Amino acid sequence: MPPTTPDFAAFRLMRAGRLAEALVLAERAVADTRICTSAHGLLATILIRMGRASEADAVIDHALRLEPAGADACDALAYVSLHLGEHARANDLYRRAAQLAPDSPRHWYNLASSERSFGRLAQAEAACDRAIALDATEYRSYLLRSELRVQAPAANHVAELRALLGRPDLEERARVFLGYALGKELNDLQQFDEAFRWFAEAAATRRRHMGYDVGVDERKLRRIAEVFGLPGPAARGDGGDSGRFIFIVGLPRSGTTLLERILTNLPGVRSNGETEHFAHALLGGHPRQAGAGIGPQGDVFAHAAAADPRAVAARYAQLAGAGRGGSILEKLPMNYLYLGAIHRAMPQAKLLLVSRDPLDSCFAMYRTLFGEAYPFSYDFGDLARYYAAYARLVAHWRATLGEAIHEVRYESLVSDPIGTACAAARFCGLVWSDEAIAVERNAAVSLTASAAQIRRPIYGTSSGRWRHYHAHLAPLIAQLRRRQVALPAGA
Repeated sequence: MPPTTPDFAAFRLMRAGRLAEALVLAERAVADTRICTSAHGLLATILIRMGRASEADAVIDHALRLEPAGADACDALAYVSLHLGEHARANDLYRRAAQLAPDSPRHWYNLASSERSFGRLAQAEAACDRAIALDATEYRSYLLRSELRVQAPAANHVAELRALLGRPDLEERARVFLGYALGKELNDLQQFDEAFRWFAEAAATRRRHMGYDVGVDERKLRRIAEVFGLPGPAARGDGGDSGRFIFIVGLPRSGTTLLERILTNLPGVRSNGETEHFAHALLGGHPRQAGAGIGPQGDVFAHAAAADPRAVAARYAQLAGAGRGGSILEKLPMNYLYLGAIHRAMPQAKLLLVSRDPLDSCFAMYRTLFGEAYPFSYDFGDLARYYAAYARLVAHWRATLGEAIHEVRYESLVSDPIGTACAAARFCGLVWSDEAIAVERNAAVSLTASAAQIRRPIYGTSSGRWRHYHAHLAPLIAQLRRRQVALPAGA
């Protein structure tokens, strides 16, 4: 976008948080146009950020009736469609972008990501291969490709990845993607020592480029326990209807997606996926009257604790689409931060806490490249400190919320899926069927790090995986033990 155009100016204003001003310019950029451009996607994005999702959807619907100006226009509309939960439309638009610009590796990568979310793993791998063939520096595609299936001795990319990582001039960003890819494939091939070498190098490289202080997170988790350990506003916000809402929480890679896929195989249950609906409802529900005290320095945690439960519940119901009926599942792992607030606003909401062996949990996070979330996962010191802080917060929720929380152990879920998931379903008031454990038959879209894994029948081979890396994990084990985290036998 040239710097003098309205859409460029609107983009800069949006980035600066000046949404009302950005909206005026974005509307001007698409006024009277007879072709679909990326400015339509920008306008829809601004509307979404303003909480006007239906208007954003209308913008896309109108743009789709126009002739696309090019692949970037389709790509922009696909991105917004994802945020609106219109995954089939997004997939179609990503495919159109790749068709309009078949020499663009970026569009093939986006299509590969979309195909993976639908479980079309062979198509996703073909799109990754196309992206890499067009541009050998499309490093995201190497990692995505490695994650799509369990690599086999006769079919893997280990030699290619080793050769790329052996280049002395390779940029650090490339080392992150390729290192995680090679570590994953070597783990599949049970070459654990070399796999750990590449996981560790990739994680250390990622950590070097992050301005993260785990001490800040430790203080945040302590503060949450403080403000939600005190008497708060009466839990009266839901009008008796909050039992429809199900929250699955836990650390990432702990089995939250697996539980979600089982429960959404039951009739009358739908998932909104991983959204920040509750956080938005909570932080928009504080007292509005002048002079209302919200704690020392008006900190965000006291702000949250002072939120009006009725307003929070009403806003959450609106964001979650409660008008569509049925049970509504929310699976954002880090909603564990808000369990006290969720229960206060919606006392009948079902809270499912998924936990996993500490070493399997920490190592699963360590060997995963996340986006901007979970910055504590790239260093053993950070991991140990965060895990201990998380464990303290969970202990606080157990003490204060008691039977309002139902705990699900990952190890039990994979070894006895029917018994474990049936108990969780009963807690949620759902009608159980043993067929629900056939997660490979669940055709719903998945955008999580487990998007490829959940297309297979339930398996237990990930339990105890840390034991293959016992010697390498010695520093993590020592730091967890110093923080009094209970570890499994043999650690």
